[in-house]
Amino acid sequence: MGKKQIVFVDYLRVIACFLVMLVHASENFYGADASGMAGNVSMLANETNRFWVAFYDGTVARTCVPLFMVVSAFLLVPMKEGQTMFSFYKRRFLRIIPPFIAFQLLYTFIPVLTGAWTWNEATESLWMLPLNFSPMAGHLWFMYPLISLYLIIPIISPWLEKATAKEELAFIGLFAISTFLPWLHQFVASEIWGECFWNGFTMLWYCSGYIGYLVLAHYIRKHLNWHRTKRMAVGLVSFLIGAIFTGWSFWWMGTPGQLIETPLLEWSWAFCTPNVLLATFGAFLMFTCIEQKETPKAIASISRLSFGMYLMHIFFLAPIASWIVNGDQANPLLPVWLAIPVIAMLTFVCCVVTSKLISLIPGSKWIIG
Repeated sequence: MGKKQIVFVDYLRVIACFLVMLVHASENFYGADASGMAGNVSMLANETNRFWVAFYDGTVARTCVPLFMVVSAFLLVPMKEGQTMFSFYKRRFLRIIPPFIAFQLLYTFIPVLTGAWTWNEATESLWMLPLNFSPMAGHLWFMYPLISLYLIIPIISPWLEKATAKEELAFIGLFAISTFLPWLHQFVASEIWGECFWNGFTMLWYCSGYIGYLVLAHYIRKHLNWHRTKRMAVGLVSFLIGAIFTGWSFWWMGTPGQLIETPLLEWSWAFCTPNVLLATFGAFLMFTCIEQKETPKAIASISRLSFGMYLMHIFFLAPIASWIVNGDQANPLLPVWLAIPVIAMLTFVCCVVTSKLISLIPGSKWIIG
């Protein structure tokens, strides 16, 4: 499909970028540690927070990460004819790795300047950077599965070029089955389908994870030829079912005033669960219904800046959230129903302006992509 699809991808990037910020804004209303963000333990202050966190973080925004994965796969798979594995790696990794490293360092040393860390703490974090993200930048976990997806694209592309629609659907079916694994771990047994202390690879290991979204994106692009009305109808129903279940799952498990382990509270919020898969599929189908011939300049500009915005947004979100929450999750400066989207929107605007200014600097691609 042609330029029309690039238009909807621009819109999707912008919305998904905002949804990431909406997720992190919501965390300030159930995180139980001093940072305000959701750590290992959570607590809901009251029924109002319980409902609005479930609504914004679960129902509205939980598709943000899978949508980014689907967009990457939609644009990059299969690889261009004649492109080699190493030329693909060079092009993709030169775009994302330098900014990734730059922000890893920023999230390590700026906390020293603000007094949040000592130099010793920053140095300890620095030594760990080759192995994982900075403790001050938990959102950078996303970079590792994204890198993994890029690594596998040259390997899976030859199969996708030859696979029939039925064969791709078979793989997507196996992926869909694998998304039940988090539920099985939570409610049935900690070890499923061959897992044990000497084997962490399940029966469906190689059909699970974000590679499933990669194949789904290719299937939609190449084989799903539904007319616009059907895509909108199926997309809307799929999104509503998946999203409402996602929000309800958090609400059902949360009890105001009680400490609860965050993985238990978020039992159905993993990005590779059946409900999030269904909601992501539905949301993506609805975005494909955008039929504008050309992306508005403002949307196109923000779309190009979205990677840098994602990298930097915690720098803005943390102080904005701290100001609005005002040390009391139960009684923030604004009602919770308004506070969460306002935190996200103010963060979004700050990121747009900052990314745009950085983009005017020569060599800015090494900082914001």
